[in-house]
Amino acid sequence: MVQSLILPKAGGELYTYTPSQKAAFEVEKGKPFEKRTAFSAAHVVCDPMADADPLKNAQIDWQATMEYRHYLWSLGFGVAEAMDTSQRGMGLSWESAKELIRRSIPEARSVGGRIACGTGTDQLTPSPDLPLDEVEKAYKEQCEFVEGEGGQIILMSSRALAACAKGPEDYEKVYGNVLGSVNQPVILHWLGDMFDPNLKGYWGYEDLDKATEVCVKVIQDNAAKIDGVKISLLDKQREIDIRNRLPEGVKVYTGDDFNYPELIKGDENGYSDALLGIFDAIAPAAAAGLRALDEGNMERYHDILDKTVPLARHIFQHPTFAYKTGVVFMAYLNGHQSHFRMIGGAEGSRSIIHLSDLFVMADEAGLLEDPDMAVERMRPVLEQAGVNQEVRSS
Repeated sequence: MVQSLILPKAGGELYTYTPSQKAAFEVEKGKPFEKRTAFSAAHVVCDPMADADPLKNAQIDWQATMEYRHYLWSLGFGVAEAMDTSQRGMGLSWESAKELIRRSIPEARSVGGRIACGTGTDQLTPSPDLPLDEVEKAYKEQCEFVEGEGGQIILMSSRALAACAKGPEDYEKVYGNVLGSVNQPVILHWLGDMFDPNLKGYWGYEDLDKATEVCVKVIQDNAAKIDGVKISLLDKQREIDIRNRLPEGVKVYTGDDFNYPELIKGDENGYSDALLGIFDAIAPAAAAGLRALDEGNMERYHDILDKTVPLARHIFQHPTFAYKTGVVFMAYLNGHQSHFRMIGGAEGSRSIIHLSDLFVMADEAGLLEDPDMAVERMRPVLEQAGVNQEVRSS
């Protein structure tokens, strides 16, 4: 019998909510998807018992972190490692990211799982005075590390390059030299400034039409070294337009956490594969939807994934960079970690009203895998925020 909760609304009004008892998604385990390549950008689990500075030296619970990656591989996803979802550059340093990558790649091999790893320039302090060759050197250092460990590279956007580039020609030079140095095709990543305000004006322009031209030119000039490009701009039509202009063989991996069902489905001209942070939070539903796509059952595909979009839009609402809090909260509610703490104290980045609405939307999407457990885990979070609970059953 599922317990009820007292939840807050905006303005302070309280109401009683009883989760449904929807059956958990049944997903065939142990094989990749057939019609789309799908990566989940994975979060990290902090060690809440570590006696260390939580802002500058947060410690990772390696066992729980690796267990979550095995969970994603078991559902059919590839893991996008050490990305924005893992709080890269927002609590996860390059040194910690190296250890994460070093541990994850052998785990992927042990189960035949796919893995691609983020490389950037976060060993540098961004500055307008930073020489371009230092940015290039930092990129190459990280790329050499990932390839040396046997991983595929995801070439992330660079805060350092955004700070010091004088124009689009600097982006073309750095990307051309870095891509010329890698051994295997990489996934390029254009992360919009809604995810990271430090990336405003990327590719040399704040005007997105002009920036798009530079990005497409970099891809066209270096197509042999590019597996695909992840577009994280939350702009559906722009992603479609870029997709239609890419050289043959270069994929688009959608990073649009608002419009992924439509972009993955595609149109008469093509479709997007996926590399999404929201897949961490909605993994069972995303896997079930992609299995339906494999079977050609588009009605079921939409029935499953369309119901997750309100939750995704909520988790990624402004300020978008705080979405990691909702992702980790989902993992906590569903028993994938024993606590709701994050590196850098990021669990405080969303309000109790936001988390309460998230709880309801997750239930409506069928994403509370065990409603009784979710209620028991939600209750102390509410009480700690001053929302007193009365134990009720229904």
